[in-house]
Amino acid sequence: MIVLRSDEEVEIIRKAGKILAETLAKVKRHVRAGVRTVELDRIARYEIIRHDGYPAFKGYKAFPGNICTSINEVVVHGIPSDRKLKEGDIISIDIGVKFRDYFADAATTLGVGTISAEAASLIEVTEKALYAGIENAFPGKRLSDISCSIQELAESSGFSVVRAFVGHGIGMKLHEEPEIPNFGTRGTGPRLEKGMVLALEPMINAGTFEVEILEDGWTAVTKDRRLSAHFEHTIAIREDGAEILTAE
Repeated sequence: MIVLRSDEEVEIIRKAGKILAETLAKVKRHVRAGVRTVELDRIARYEIIRHDGYPAFKGYKAFPGNICTSINEVVVHGIPSDRKLKEGDIISIDIGVKFRDYFADAATTLGVGTISAEAASLIEVTEKALYAGIENAFPGKRLSDISCSIQELAESSGFSVVRAFVGHGIGMKLHEEPEIPNFGTRGTGPRLEKGMVLALEPMINAGTFEVEILEDGWTAVTKDRRLSAHFEHTIAIREDGAEILTAE
């Protein structure tokens, strides 16, 4: 069942999104060569808690981190550690915030210093794919219109769309119905309605769309070990289109 949120509920999610956006902005300022990802994790936790939120990923299905830090070939769910970022890496930072029993979720991918042309293109295309999805999120459209727009933009640029992980509804749980694939056929799936709150999150790979899970049970990597990028916003469907609830 897809829950339609009231304006009052959307307002609380918007506040969670503001905490998240401010936290992500702070973390981004510390992304540089030599920084350990566990340091980014500590910064995020401090920022979230000091704004009266809670890091939603901590303990979620026993996940050990406060945020996800996914480097290079890691698609999603990278666990913060003592690993140091180095020049030329790319890192996806995924953050969830709980505030007054409601959730917001967002992610971005950044380059560390000077990165390859392929890495820069992958990041640019993945972010554009997210906004292509957002542009198709308004009442009367179908859910697959979001999915297809993301897929078309990514694949027309020579990249592949991850199938194993998808976007999702969000509200009083971190993951709610509906699932939102980043691929599909236009004109299918549930019709979008005012009050839906969705987390759109294209995960785009430089090579194959196939992924593998490492022995830690969390870290998802590209099967060919080529680069992956990830962008995400939590949005609310309003009368005239999508409102981004996690924008800086």
